[in-house]
Amino acid sequence: MQTKKDLKELPESYWREKLTSEQYRVLREAGTDLPFTGEYVGLKEAGLYTCAACGNELFSSETKFDSKSGWPSFFAAISDDRIELKDDNSHGMNRIEVRCGNCASHLGHLFSDGPRPTGNRYCLNSTSLNFVSS
Repeated sequence: MQTKKDLKELPESYWREKLTSEQYRVLREAGTDLPFTGEYVGLKEAGLYTCAACGNELFSSETKFDSKSGWPSFFAAISDDRIELKDDNSHGMNRIEVRCGNCASHLGHLFSDGPRPTGNRYCLNSTSLNFVSS
Protein backbone atom coordinates (compact mmCIF):
# COMPACT_ATOMS: atom_id res chain seq x y z
CA MET A 1 0.00 0.00 0.00
CA GLN A 2 1.26 3.46 -0.85
CA THR A 3 1.85 5.93 1.96
CA LYS A 4 1.16 9.66 1.88
CA LYS A 5 4.84 10.29 1.23
CA ASP A 6 4.80 7.80 -1.64
CA LEU A 7 1.78 9.47 -3.27
CA LYS A 8 3.24 12.95 -2.92
CA GLU A 9 6.49 11.84 -4.56
CA LEU A 10 4.97 10.13 -7.59
CA PRO A 11 5.99 11.67 -10.91
CA GLU A 12 3.46 13.68 -12.89
CA SER A 13 3.58 10.96 -15.55
CA TYR A 14 1.78 8.67 -13.07
CA TRP A 15 -1.03 11.19 -12.60
CA ARG A 16 -1.29 11.86 -16.37
CA GLU A 17 -1.95 8.15 -16.92
CA LYS A 18 -4.30 7.71 -13.95
CA LEU A 19 -6.51 10.80 -14.41
CA THR A 20 -8.63 12.06 -17.27
CA SER A 21 -7.29 15.17 -18.99
CA GLU A 22 -9.88 17.33 -17.18
CA GLN A 23 -9.06 15.77 -13.79
CA TYR A 24 -5.37 16.32 -14.45
CA ARG A 25 -5.99 19.99 -15.34
CA VAL A 26 -7.92 20.61 -12.11
CA LEU A 27 -6.18 18.27 -9.65
CA ARG A 28 -2.56 18.56 -10.76
CA GLU A 29 -2.45 21.96 -12.50
CA ALA A 30 -4.76 23.80 -10.04
CA GLY A 31 -7.47 24.39 -12.63
CA THR A 32 -11.05 25.39 -11.83
CA ASP A 33 -14.45 24.13 -12.92
CA LEU A 34 -16.73 26.71 -14.47
CA PRO A 35 -19.32 27.84 -11.89
CA PHE A 36 -22.62 25.93 -11.76
CA THR A 37 -21.32 23.20 -14.10
CA GLY A 38 -19.98 20.56 -11.70
CA GLU A 39 -21.96 17.41 -11.00
CA TYR A 40 -21.85 17.88 -7.22
CA VAL A 41 -22.96 21.53 -6.97
CA GLY A 42 -26.61 20.70 -6.23
CA LEU A 43 -26.21 17.16 -4.87
CA LYS A 44 -28.07 16.73 -1.58
CA GLU A 45 -27.60 12.98 -1.09
CA ALA A 46 -26.00 11.68 2.13
CA GLY A 47 -22.47 10.37 1.81
CA LEU A 48 -18.77 11.17 1.64
CA TYR A 49 -16.77 13.22 -0.83
CA THR A 50 -13.38 11.73 -1.64
CA CYS A 51 -10.33 12.87 -3.60
CA ALA A 52 -10.77 11.91 -7.25
CA ALA A 53 -7.03 11.24 -7.51
CA CYS A 54 -6.41 8.96 -4.52
CA GLY A 55 -9.72 8.20 -2.77
CA ASN A 56 -8.88 10.01 0.48
CA GLU A 57 -12.12 10.73 2.40
CA LEU A 58 -12.31 14.53 2.65
CA PHE A 59 -15.77 15.96 3.36
CA SER A 60 -19.11 14.67 4.62
CA SER A 61 -22.46 15.64 3.14
CA GLU A 62 -23.37 16.69 6.69
CA THR A 63 -21.11 19.75 6.32
CA LYS A 64 -22.16 20.61 2.75
CA PHE A 65 -24.21 23.76 2.19
CA ASP A 66 -25.50 25.84 -0.71
CA SER A 67 -23.15 28.81 -0.89
CA LYS A 68 -24.74 29.99 -4.15
CA SER A 69 -21.17 30.33 -5.45
CA GLY A 70 -21.52 27.70 -8.17
CA TRP A 71 -19.17 25.17 -6.56
CA PRO A 72 -19.73 22.46 -3.94
CA SER A 73 -19.14 24.09 -0.56
CA PHE A 74 -18.50 22.68 2.90
CA PHE A 75 -18.02 24.31 6.30
CA ALA A 76 -15.62 21.64 7.64
CA ALA A 77 -13.41 18.79 6.49
CA ILE A 78 -13.78 15.32 8.02
CA SER A 79 -10.60 16.11 9.94
CA ASP A 80 -7.77 18.62 9.58
CA ASP A 81 -5.27 15.97 8.53
CA ARG A 82 -7.35 15.04 5.46
CA ILE A 83 -6.48 18.33 3.77
CA GLU A 84 -3.55 20.72 3.42
CA LEU A 85 -3.87 24.50 3.28
CA LYS A 86 -1.43 26.58 1.28
CA ASP A 87 -1.16 30.32 0.60
CA ASP A 88 -2.16 31.07 -2.99
CA ASN A 89 -1.26 34.47 -4.42
CA SER A 90 -2.00 33.61 -8.05
CA HIS A 91 -4.19 35.68 -10.38
CA GLY A 92 -3.59 38.84 -8.33
CA MET A 93 -5.56 37.48 -5.35
CA ASN A 94 -4.66 36.37 -1.83
CA ARG A 95 -6.41 33.07 -1.18
CA ILE A 96 -5.92 29.82 0.68
CA GLU A 97 -5.62 26.78 -1.56
CA VAL A 98 -7.07 23.47 -0.34
CA ARG A 99 -5.13 20.34 -1.30
CA CYS A 100 -5.64 16.68 -0.54
CA GLY A 101 -3.63 15.76 2.55
CA ASN A 102 -2.87 12.36 1.05
CA CYS A 103 -1.67 13.11 -2.50
CA ALA A 104 -1.40 16.95 -2.53
CA SER A 105 -3.85 17.32 -5.42
CA HIS A 106 -5.63 20.67 -5.81
CA LEU A 107 -9.23 20.64 -4.54
CA GLY A 108 -10.25 24.30 -4.45
CA HIS A 109 -10.01 27.23 -2.02
CA LEU A 110 -10.95 28.14 1.54
CA PHE A 111 -12.79 31.36 2.34
CA SER A 112 -13.88 32.82 5.68
CA ASP A 113 -17.46 33.67 4.67
CA GLY A 114 -19.12 30.34 5.50
CA PRO A 115 -21.89 29.48 7.95
CA ARG A 116 -21.68 28.59 11.61
CA PRO A 117 -20.26 26.78 13.42
CA THR A 118 -16.89 27.31 11.64
CA GLY A 119 -17.41 30.35 9.41
CA ASN A 120 -15.43 28.48 6.75
CA ARG A 121 -16.38 27.87 3.12
CA TYR A 122 -14.34 25.18 1.46
CA CYS A 123 -15.19 25.97 -2.17
CA LEU A 124 -14.23 22.88 -4.17
CA ASN A 125 -14.22 21.68 -7.75
CA SER A 126 -16.57 18.81 -8.59
CA THR A 127 -13.84 17.49 -10.90
CA SER A 128 -11.54 17.03 -7.91
CA LEU A 129 -14.09 14.93 -6.03
CA ASN A 130 -15.85 11.58 -6.14
CA PHE A 131 -19.01 10.91 -4.14
CA VAL A 132 -19.70 7.75 -2.14
CA SER A 133 -23.36 7.41 -1.12
CA SER A 134 -24.07 6.25 2.43
